Amino acid sequence: MVSEQALQHMTRNEADMAFKRRVRTIFEWIDPQDDDLILDAPCGRGFYLNMFRYVSKCKLVGLELDWEVINKARRNSANLKGMMLNNASLYALPYADNTFDAAILSEVLEHLDHDVEGLREVYRVLKPGAVVAITVPNANYPFWWDPINKTLETLFNRHIQHGPLAGIWANHVRLYTPEALRLSVQAAGFTVEEERAFTHHSFPFIHNLVYGLGKPLLESGALPRSMANAADRTTFDKNNGSLLNPINIGLKMFNYFDRKNVMNEPPGCSTVNLCIKGRKPA
Repeated sequence: MVSEQALQHMTRNEADMAFKRRVRTIFEWIDPQDDDLILDAPCGRGFYLNMFRYVSKCKLVGLELDWEVINKARRNSANLKGMMLNNASLYALPYADNTFDAAILSEVLEHLDHDVEGLREVYRVLKPGAVVAITVPNANYPFWWDPINKTLETLFNRHIQHGPLAGIWANHVRLYTPEALRLSVQAAGFTVEEERAFTHHSFPFIHNLVYGLGKPLLESGALPRSMANAADRTTFDKNNGSLLNPINIGLKMFNYFDRKNVMNEPPGCSTVNLCIKGRKPA
C-alpha cells in the first residue's frame, strides 16, 4: 500500500483540494505492484503517470487523443522508465483483450458523448478481476466551488461550458448524479465495489482561480521559477515551502478551507467529485 507520507509528498503543491482526494482514492483502489500493467486513459499531462512511477516500478501506458496534450505529457514524463504514451481514442483502444491489471479513468467520462461505449472498451482490455478507478464531477457541486455556474443553473437553468469562466463545466458533456454514474458503469459490465463522494467545503471561486487563472499562467511560463515550482504537480521536491512565496500562502489558505472535508461525504451532500471502484468479474 502506498504510504501516507508518499501521498502527502506527491500532493504538497496541490491547490485543487478535490484533486488531492482523487489521488488518494485512486491509490487506495489501485495498489501498484511491480509486475502490474496499468492504463491511464486519458493520461492528460501525465500527472498520475508521474505519481505511479514515484511509488512503484509497475509498467504504465498513458493514452490521450489530443496531440498537444500528449506532447505536454511527454515533456512531463520524459525521464520515466517502463512507460508508453499512445495517441488514440477511448472508443477504439489499440490493445488486445484482457491486457491490463488496472485502469484509471479520472475526469474523462464527462467529456464523452457515449460514456458506456468508452467504458466497454476499457472493460474489454482489462484482465478478468482487474479494477477500474473512476472519478467524475458531481452535478450537485458546492456553491463556492463554482459560484458563477451554480447561480446560472439555479436562476436560468444554463451554464458556461467553454472559456475561462467555465468552471466545473469546462468542456463537459454532462455532470453526474451518483445514480447515473452507477448505471453507466454497470451497463458496461463492471461490478461496483465502492462509491465515494468528496470535497464539500471550498475556498470561494477556487475552480476559477486554479484552472481559469493559475493553470494558464503556469503553462505559459509567466510565473517566476520559485512560484512555478510551488504550483507544478509534476515536481514534488522543488518547493521549499517558504511563506515568502505567494503560491505557498495560497496553498495554506486553501488547505485551511479544506480541513473540514472528509474522504466520503454522506449521501445528498454537495461535493465536487463522485468516484466508483469497478471490477471486471473474474
